[in-house]
Amino acid sequence: MRTVVITGGAKRIGAELARRFGADGWHVVIHYGQSRDAAEALAASLPSAETVSCDLRDGDASVAMVEQLAARLNDWRVLVNSAAVFDPDAVRQLDPQVAEETMHVNALTPARMAQAFLSHARASGGRRVIQFTDQKLANINPDFFSYTMSKAAVAAAVRMLAMGAGTAEDRIYALAPGAILASHDQTEEEIEVSHRLNLLKRKTGADEIADACLWLAEGWLASGETLYVDSGQHLLRQQRDVIYLAREGVRP
Repeated sequence: MRTVVITGGAKRIGAELARRFGADGWHVVIHYGQSRDAAEALAASLPSAETVSCDLRDGDASVAMVEQLAARLNDWRVLVNSAAVFDPDAVRQLDPQVAEETMHVNALTPARMAQAFLSHARASGGRRVIQFTDQKLANINPDFFSYTMSKAAVAAAVRMLAMGAGTAEDRIYALAPGAILASHDQTEEEIEVSHRLNLLKRKTGADEIADACLWLAEGWLASGETLYVDSGQHLLRQQRDVIYLAREGVRP
């Protein structure tokens, strides 16, 4: 059976991805860090699913998890690295602890997992790596400094991996969402405003991200490409993150 492994698959966008792949007939491997109950409940609700656990701050353990999965999965076609740390720090002085954790979880470990997947996984018709980035790489602002640096590293890694990590049948992609779900302590009013601060002045749904991810799983784009799903937010020039723009009174 076609298999997809989704990091951070127990909650939020990761869970939406799991449900979408499951509905399309895939066997879904839901990775979680601390959300065991949510992961197991989600797996039980899908036609074919299982859970795996690993601390993505530990790169060696994460690579070992990939190698163990590759040894027993007969048609592991897609690795989706959607897990991420999104903690604030400042452009004038980053937080070293935030920066270290963010770079490991968001960039270093996903790159190592992608390399291990492309080295060991067996699949018919080629393999796909889908790395989550962020629209703000094209619409840069100084907020969430370490997070943004980590996503820039992911974007560079996608292009490099596409140049030499796999075979001619493999594809490595970046999927760049805009504002999708509530972040940190946002109020409902702030969510309603911030999520419409895009070119189309509309809220982009988590279901749209899931549909885009499933489409990338078929490998229709050239390897190394980035797909933006953000209602055109990346085409704007926003001086701050939309969380703060909404609080400062900016309106769509």
